[in-house]
Amino acid sequence: MLRAMAQQGWRITEQRRSMAKLFAESGSYLSPKDVYEYMKLKYPGVSFDTVYRNLRLLSEMGVLEQFHLADGLKFKASCLSHHHHHMICVSCEKTVTFEFCPMKLVKDLPESFEIQSHRFEIFGYCSDCKSGTSVSPVGH
Repeated sequence: MLRAMAQQGWRITEQRRSMAKLFAESGSYLSPKDVYEYMKLKYPGVSFDTVYRNLRLLSEMGVLEQFHLADGLKFKASCLSHHHHHMICVSCEKTVTFEFCPMKLVKDLPESFEIQSHRFEIFGYCSDCKSGTSVSPVGH
């Protein structure tokens, strides 16, 4: 995340280092409020607008992925190691990656359209939530 910021010409401030550390250490989805609460502990003067603006910019840069889950918009560090997609539990937010890519099956796209990226997520219930044995995700 820090490398991507530097490549975009961003100043690497302590606040941005802290945000990058949060996402690097968190395996879960984080709402803008989650990130703001974390940042506010270390930087009491930080505004929600600043945190949200950075989340959006990092998402546009491709280092964060944004998801619209049942309880709102959430962010997670992008999986940059290889191309894959996700199955996400709508109850506990457990995420399972899978290698199948539906783009290989898409036919008859307009030739004039140049695809830059794509996303494919499947939402449902993991086996734990389906059987009623899941615990709530962190922060809920």
